Amino acid sequence: MDFSRIFLPLSDTAGTGPERTDLMKLTVKYDSPLLEYLYSALAPQSRTGIKSLLAHSRISVNGKSVKAFDHPLHSGDMIDIGPYRKSGPVHKDLKIVYEDGWLIVADKKAGLPAISTGRENETTAYSILYSYMQSCTPAGRIFIVHRLDRDTSGLIVFAKDAQTKRMLQENWDRCVTERKYFGVCEGRFDREEGKIVSWLTENPKSLKMNSSPYDNGGKKAVTNYRVSEQRGGLSLLEIELETGRKNQIRVQLASVGHPIAGDRKYGAVTNPFGRLALHAATLSFRHPRTGEFLSFTSPQPFRL
Repeated sequence: MDFSRIFLPLSDTAGTGPERTDLMKLTVKYDSPLLEYLYSALAPQSRTGIKSLLAHSRISVNGKSVKAFDHPLHSGDMIDIGPYRKSGPVHKDLKIVYEDGWLIVADKKAGLPAISTGRENETTAYSILYSYMQSCTPAGRIFIVHRLDRDTSGLIVFAKDAQTKRMLQENWDRCVTERKYFGVCEGRFDREEGKIVSWLTENPKSLKMNSSPYDNGGKKAVTNYRVSEQRGGLSLLEIELETGRKNQIRVQLASVGHPIAGDRKYGAVTNPFGRLALHAATLSFRHPRTGEFLSFTSPQPFRL
């Protein structure tokens, strides 16, 4: 069964072209309650993912939309499974750009933490999507795959089940083919492009990352950059990651004398945008379940 035809992009905002309207059709082979039949017909898709098909009105039987788990099926009935439809942002600071039975790719605004920092009743990308999943089905769950700093905006991936999360995290370097950011740095660069290679360690007291040009036992980090524009003592960079370490872009650029604007933690003295000037703009990866190539873009928000 070609699962890439079951779970489809929401719209062209996902960066994968026009909205796809193709359907998957199943001919019922035997009498059964709807949900029980789908569990069998769509295996090994997760049960949560299958329930979400019903919750999102993606299931039709003999041309009529059906949500009831116990809807009776009879041999010869036709089941249509349609694409997810974009329903707009799920929160003022977060919108979903892609959803299928295993994954959600979201675009968050600066200032929204990905997960809780311990504050009571804190709104996070995780809490927003958890509530969204619960509104779809009481069994709905969400798992964070990777993180963005609170003040970094842009694309972030969540999984709908623990196995998909593990598959992505354990094979991240092989699954992800492109991760690009836009960042505005202080100062002017002498070269149009460059590569920063260093080893990162974390100060357990300050929780700041330190960057060493020599292998000191830390985690190796590699960041490539290209200068897109320079004006008024600021430089707009296109940044591509070869590795994904905590605060990698911020600490490495600060270590070469060009902290991200608005990043007081790593030595910035300017704040022209009233926020950390870093945005996760492009994310491309192989779907861990279907093998489908997915690519997403989010417009960069900075103008010099």
